[in-house]
Amino acid sequence: MLFGLDGVEVGLIIVFLCLFGGILSGFPVAFAIGGAGVISFGIIAALDSAGILIHQAIDSSSTMYADLIAQGIKSDTISVFRYPDLPRIAEPVFKGGWETAMDRNISFIVNRMNERVLAGQSIETLLAVVMFVLMGITLERSKIANDLLTTMARVFGPLPGGLAVSVVVVGAFLAASTGIVGATVVTMGLLSLPTMLKHGYNPKLATGVIAASGTLGQIIPPSIVIVLLGTLAGDLYSAAQENRAQVAGCSDALTFLGEPAVVSVGTLFQAALIPGIMLAVLYGLYAFGYALLNPKEAPAVEFGDSTGEVVTRGEGLTWFLAVPVGLIAGVILLGQVNVIGDQDVTVDSFSDAGQTASLRTNVGEECQASMIDLHGQLAWDTAVAEQTAINEAGGVTEARALSDEERAERRVEKIAAAAPIGSGIAIGFLLLALILTTARGVAPSADTRPLLIGGAGILLAMAVDIVLVSPVATPGFTLVYLAIPLAMTLYGVRYAAGLLGRNELLRVVFPPLVLIIAVLGSILGGITNPTPAAALGAGGAILLAAYRKLHDQGKSGGIVIWSTFAIIVMILVGVNFDLRINQQDVSVENWIAFGVAKIAYLFAMFGFLYGCWVLMRGKVLTPIVRETAKVTSMVFTILIGSQLLNLVVISFGGEHYIQGFLKSFDNEFTVFLIVMLVLFFLGFVLDFLEIIYIVIPIVGPVIYGGTFDPKWVTIMIAVNLQTSFLTPPFGFALFYLRGVAPKEVTTGHIYKGIIPFVLIQVAGLGLLWFFPSIVTILPALIGN
Repeated sequence: MLFGLDGVEVGLIIVFLCLFGGILSGFPVAFAIGGAGVISFGIIAALDSAGILIHQAIDSSSTMYADLIAQGIKSDTISVFRYPDLPRIAEPVFKGGWETAMDRNISFIVNRMNERVLAGQSIETLLAVVMFVLMGITLERSKIANDLLTTMARVFGPLPGGLAVSVVVVGAFLAASTGIVGATVVTMGLLSLPTMLKHGYNPKLATGVIAASGTLGQIIPPSIVIVLLGTLAGDLYSAAQENRAQVAGCSDALTFLGEPAVVSVGTLFQAALIPGIMLAVLYGLYAFGYALLNPKEAPAVEFGDSTGEVVTRGEGLTWFLAVPVGLIAGVILLGQVNVIGDQDVTVDSFSDAGQTASLRTNVGEECQASMIDLHGQLAWDTAVAEQTAINEAGGVTEARALSDEERAERRVEKIAAAAPIGSGIAIGFLLLALILTTARGVAPSADTRPLLIGGAGILLAMAVDIVLVSPVATPGFTLVYLAIPLAMTLYGVRYAAGLLGRNELLRVVFPPLVLIIAVLGSILGGITNPTPAAALGAGGAILLAAYRKLHDQGKSGGIVIWSTFAIIVMILVGVNFDLRINQQDVSVENWIAFGVAKIAYLFAMFGFLYGCWVLMRGKVLTPIVRETAKVTSMVFTILIGSQLLNLVVISFGGEHYIQGFLKSFDNEFTVFLIVMLVLFFLGFVLDFLEIIYIVIPIVGPVIYGGTFDPKWVTIMIAVNLQTSFLTPPFGFALFYLRGVAPKEVTTGHIYKGIIPFVLIQVAGLGLLWFFPSIVTILPALIGN
């Protein structure tokens, strides 16, 4: 053995040195990773051919090994770490020779590229990365971030530490719209750091809050880290739990777990939302508390009134708090008493299938023991009782075709039970009512007659819905009945939009906020998956940037605004009408709806192309596309290179060796803590892309193969990486900020300023560690 080390250990050291040598060489990281894989394989192959690298493998033919197998110990749990006294045999690290390993690696790399980069299931999700990057860079280059910082400074500036709090708020906004840490830190460093220093802020607090807020893009959805980590975590969790089920003696993970072993990017977005908001709140509370204790180092700054309207405290509490809360509570209350609710009277052609037992009970003794150990005796006994009752009733009732009489009877029952007001109409008019009430609060001295007309239209619409619109009314007739109330409401809303446009806070914050809500809402609500939502975000960002550019040039943005309305119309028509015109019998109203949707689609596309032309003429689109291509090319190149490096590690047994070490610990928390510490220190020198694609595939089968919730594991990894990117002296965010900070701000200021926020991150990790429900509660409430 070389230097007294096992051949596999030497191989891992060689890979490690080649990887970091390539990164430190100054060569582009995306190519250095793949090159490190090729070079390390060549070195290991040469040493193996020379007989220098010898692996001391466990002798599976020995009596001691056979005794362990006879005791019921699974072969994949036997390792040199858990049983160091087992007899060993010397063998080369490449059992079939390096030529065989190279042939296998080439075939594997081609298959993996086909699965993960070219035509596999994950490519659709990876396309979301391109769209989210385009969305973020567009918002950054269009100076929307600058407007957000200026406006938030006016809002929070008069408070102690208000500028620092505004940076946290804008950091959360940019995190939800860009998801790119470097871009967020650099943008806020250029825009807000000089302003904070000019108004007497301590450089340590200023740099600390900027660096920390910039890293929120790691965790707040739609985070690129979550997208990339989620695509990998889904595969790792599924495969690891299938293997766990096999070890437990069960046929598959569904039988063993009682639920599918699936985790999606959309579910991870749900899981990441509360932890991300929690960290942002903790940052803001620290900045505010620091200002209270040190008022001279974080003074209040008055930027002047941005609206020109004087809103009294009573008016503010009434129109911004009491009335909106009352409206929302009223809708919820009416929903509880079935005044507002579902009006769907569709009847399925088949009956419902009978309920199955909560757990599968037709399993072998070994699987039964494993399931009792996992779920508990009570859960198993309950499932057995459920299955017994099902068997006594003749087995699970299968779905059957309903007769015409049964369908008609069920339809009558549904019509009788339907709520008087449809939930979709109620929610739509509630949103319009909130626009009217907000406008009243923003401009208390303005003429209220149009707002009253709009409010009367809402009340009339509810009355019409109760009296004239039955649950069996078609969408076309419903629109006809509601035409006059809707026209009255839109008249008031149009006037309200003009009042809201006078308020700088709403004018600046509302458009990107709506875009973020549209993207996240469609994902978190289960309406669509991340890729179409990302496309919506990218298109919306281009329209926002085009409108901003036209506004700067003193030109009308009417085409962009009407294009946005066309998108809304297209979505509403698609939701409420059946646009499948290729059927035999298509009603007149569906033909009309199809025509309206087609016109809206064409106009929306025209507006989008017009927005691209405006940005291209303004010399904004070209750098956006170039930067997007650069970032996404780096992501995919790193993906290819990391797959090659992983295959090199697998080829000489390095992956199995590391996993055997981790599995030698009996406590799952100990294993996960070790992995978290390793990832934390690797975060000093590796970017999240390298960690996700190089390290996670190796340790993933262990940390995702236990009893931990995969959502919790993934979010803990993301927050851990966020912490390492902040920690001196190697945190990436600190170097981003150092590159744009003024000369009077030293590296010492940055390092000292970030320490409290690192402690906040550690406290946040501790909260997630001891209270996993912070991660899991939202996915449980929303569902998939």
